[in-house]
Parts: sequence; structure tokens; C-alpha cells
Amino acid sequence: MANIIAITGASSGIGLATARKFAEEGWIVYAGTRHPERDTALYAGIEHLHVVEMEVTSPQSLAEAFARIDREQGRLDVLFCNAGYGYLRALGQADQADIERLFDTNVHGVMHTIRAALPLLRLASAGHIVVTSSVGGLVGQPFNEIYCASKFAVEGLMESLATYYKSLFNIDITLLEPGAIATNFTQTVMSQLQQTGGILEDEYKPILQRYMDTFAKRTTVPQTPESVAEVMLQLMQMDEKPLRLRTSDSAEQFVQYKVSQDPTGLDGLNNTRRLHLGL
Repeated sequence: MANIIAITGASSGIGLATARKFAEEGWIVYAGTRHPERDTALYAGIEHLHVVEMEVTSPQSLAEAFARIDREQGRLDVLFCNAGYGYLRALGQADQADIERLFDTNVHGVMHTIRAALPLLRLASAGHIVVTSSVGGLVGQPFNEIYCASKFAVEGLMESLATYYKSLFNIDITLLEPGAIATNFTQTVMSQLQQTGGILEDEYKPILQRYMDTFAKRTTVPQTPESVAEVMLQLMQMDEKPLRLRTSDSAEQFVQYKVSQDPTGLDGLNNTRRLHLGL
């Protein structure tokens, strides 16, 4: 019996690469996108891959998507919450509407998706929720404070769920933490920066320019989405699922000061379970 995975943000980047990889491996893949007609035509030739509308800011869209999976499969083995985007702007410069839109997708979108998928995940013999976080969910970075705040929120959400989802529902939780990825993610961030006025002529400009120059030098060889998809496949094959999983050596090095005592997060997680639940 084939395993079943649902992926949000699957129209490009990590989501699309993972959808393709898992379909090639014989998984039944529900690739969530905001543009189902376009993406159905683009990926019609990929066996086992089903394109479905999943707008993570719309609980109604998600309810309809998982109702379809229920009708067609009757269960869900893995949920991959991957939808999200970046935001490069100092807090003192940011527009409140932009901040709210970012949190609607990066944080509330994850909550909406898990709430919609949980009944189906509970029908699997052993479920797994994977969420794309970031090294920015562990380490705050200049001019990324709003994006990092959204990923810190996701880290707190999933770490909390992990304390009891395994014992209550037999559902594992993993936070996928990539560094720089060779996708349109960075291009989207830079495009958003330009659309909201570009580099502003204010007191932030000198340090922002320095940050951007340094970032370009540090990320000359970013990780490919295909290699992240390989990491995802390896994760599925692990007997003990880590709470946190960096996707590259460079990502591991970036967060080393935060995670050196507990790289997978399982030691701290098990300690919290003992303290609060006696498990």
C-alpha cells in the first residue's frame, strides 16, 4: 500500500522538488498550490502526483482539499507544511499590513493546515508532520527580524505539539531547517523589497547594504531544492524522527551555537515530556 503525502507550497522550490521526488518513489502525492489549473497542466505527466488547491490562509480551501484526500484515500501519512515566504525590512520601516500578511501565511497558515489535516493523519497507523522552518527560526538575523519572528513562532508551535502528539496520536513532528536555497525564494524577497520602495534613503541604509553584500558573499553556492527533497526522503526512512533537522552542512554550521548540546532537539523534548507529562 502506497504512502500518502500532502504538501503545501508545492508549485515551486522545495515543495515542487519534494512532490516530484516522492512521486518518483511511488508515494501518492497531493501537491498543494494556489494555482491548480496552471499546475495541473504543467505536471500532468507525473504519475502519482495530484495537484490540489491549498490556499493556506483560507481554512475553507484547506477543508475542501483534505476532504478530497479523505474521499480518495481515507487517510494521510505525512503532512508537509512548506508554504511560506521571506521579508527583508527593518521593523522600523515595515508596513503593518505587510507584517500581518507574512504571519497569515508563515504562522497562521501552518496552524490552519494542521487543524484541517489532523483528522486524516490520525487515521494513519503512524503519522508525521513536517514543517519548513529555517535557520532563521533558531538564529535572529539583521533586517530579517519579522521573518525570523514568524519562524521562531513556528518553532515554538511545533515543539509544543511534539510534546504530546506522539503519545496521543502517534504523530511525529519534524522542523526542517534549511539555510540559503537556490529557489525563487530570494528573488521573491528582493522583488518585494523593490515593490515596497527598495533600499530606503534613511538611517538603516548603510547597515542594510552591508548585510546584503555579506549575504551575497556567503551564499555563492546555495543548496538546491532537489537536495532538500533528498533530505526529506531520508527523514521518512529514519526509525526515530528528529524534532529538528538541518538540511545542509552550512545550515548546521550557522546554528551551531544554538544546537550544539542537542542537535536533533530530542533530548530537550524528552525532558519536557518527563517534566510535564511524566512520559
